[in-house]
This record gives sequence, structure tokens and C-alpha cells, in this order.
Amino acid sequence: MQKKIAALALAGLAGAACAADLRVGLNPAYEPFESKTASGEIVGFDVDIANALCEQIKRRCVFVESEWDSIIPGLQAKKFDVIVSSMSITPERARVVDFTKRYYKTPSAIVVKKSVKYDGPASLKGMKIGVLKASTQEKWALGELKPAGVTVVPYQSQNQVYLDIQAGRIDGTVADKVEVNGGFLRKPEGKDYGYAGPDQYDAKYYGEGIGIALRKGQGDLKKQLNEAIDAIRANGTYARIAKKYFDFDPYGK
Repeated sequence: MQKKIAALALAGLAGAACAADLRVGLNPAYEPFESKTASGEIVGFDVDIANALCEQIKRRCVFVESEWDSIIPGLQAKKFDVIVSSMSITPERARVVDFTKRYYKTPSAIVVKKSVKYDGPASLKGMKIGVLKASTQEKWALGELKPAGVTVVPYQSQNQVYLDIQAGRIDGTVADKVEVNGGFLRKPEGKDYGYAGPDQYDAKYYGEGIGIALRKGQGDLKKQLNEAIDAIRANGTYARIAKKYFDFDPYGK
């Protein structure tokens, strides 16, 4: 009987530990927000923020990789509990998932060769511009570049976009400026490339910033995460993490 009770107690402890895990979906191909090291470790700003929020709500983050265009279906299928993967808060997405308040807001921009004379979307007519499939940047490119005669090419990951730019298969991309600064433009293969046109903040395409996505009906978890975002902003944790990756406050105005 004592062995049976002990076994039940251990099972209860194991169940409690499992319940304490927060499964976090992300697409680790978006440096410096989330990427993989040579040893396979997932690192980045989103990862550090997620871990800080998990610490606040007394849970343990367990990261689950997903392709970007299947990340919302993965959330809905309960493959993970939340998405912390630089997802913009947009009305279209908010119809199928809930969002916390934003945890950062940065602009996007067109990236092409520095030799390109940019004077509006029509000046890129005939070019091929790669974008992350199902991203807000794809939405902007389809709305603003495609009508001007630009071919918009979707990819499963932003890393694939950069590989095809390097190979000469496409002419550029539309991407988050912080991601481009932290990755492609600082590498030798990006030395001939730069930004074309103004920073892009248009809420019609980009929403109101980057938030954490949850399934509908997770009101308690949403409240906990919103309070945790406020807490790490107030106690200096957010600033410490941001300083590790950026020379400005990515939270935005």
C-alpha cells in the first residue's frame, strides 16, 4: 500500500511538472529574434523574452519549432500553448487567435542593391522580391509592389530568401529592419545591399506591433502574460534583454 501511495504521489508530481511547462511555438529562422546556433540551441530576443515571461508566471518555457505558414494552425491544433515568434498583431490574425499587448514594435523596409534608384514601387517593376510566406511583409508587398509590376516570391523562411538573393535568383526582400540589420546586412553577402524607400509602419499591413498569440478562450493565461510584460518592463528585465541585441528600445512608441 505504501508503495502504491508513493507511486501515486510521484505521478502527481510529474503531472504538476508537466502542467508547469508552457509550450512556446516559434520559427527559429529570424535572427536576431530567433535562430539556431551551430550546436542546435535556439536563441534570440524572442527566446529571452519568453523565458523572462515564463519566470514571471512561474512556468518553464519549452520551445517547439514550426514553419511560419503553419504556426497558427499548429497553435490551434494544440501543438503548443502560445506563439512567441515576432508575430504582428493584425485584425486578420485576431479573428482566429487572441493576442497579448505588444512586446515590441519595429519597422519593415525594402532591401535591394544600393545601386537601385528607388522612386516608389514602380521603380522596382520587373524585379523579383522575396518575402516570408504568410508574413505582414508579404501582405505589404502584395498590396504595394505587385500592382506596380513587381513579382513577389514567397518563402518558407527568411533565411531561404537571403540564400536566393545571394544566388541571384531574386533581387531583394521586404523584411523587418532589425532582423535585416542583425543578420543579412552585416554579413559579407549583404555588403552591396541597403534600404529603399521609407520605413514601413502602415497599420493596414503591419498591425499594432508584435504580440504573443494564444488560442481563443485562454483568458487567464493572456491576463498573466500581459501582467508579466508590464512587470519585465518595470523591473528592468526587458531593458537588459533588449540591450543584449539592440542599441535602442524596441518596444516603440
